[in-house]
Amino acid sequence: MSVKNERLAKTIEREISNILLFKTKDQRLKYITITGVRLNNDFSIATVYYTVIGDEEQKKSTAKNLEDAKGFIKTLLGETLEIRKVPELIFKYDESIEYGNRIEEILKNLK
Repeated sequence: MSVKNERLAKTIEREISNILLFKTKDQRLKYITITGVRLNNDFSIATVYYTVIGDEEQKKSTAKNLEDAKGFIKTLLGETLEIRKVPELIFKYDESIEYGNRIEEILKNLK
């Protein structure tokens, strides 16, 4: 990943976190943690990774809420970012934290 790509990805990550925390009225979106953003080479698509505490039903409803708020988030990103075209946002649940917790639990049981 190039330096420009990394810098823009970190900026998008920070701005989406701020939008969800401070600018949305939907209380369900305030408990989402943005864990990372990956941009494709031409900056047209941003894959946003997130986590949320809860069961499978909570994860599904959070995914739907994010999809419903995608236009609002993209509009606010366009106002804060100084780029010509705001990338298309794709939200994906980040399973790496659960995977790490599972491995840690297995290691604890081995001792």
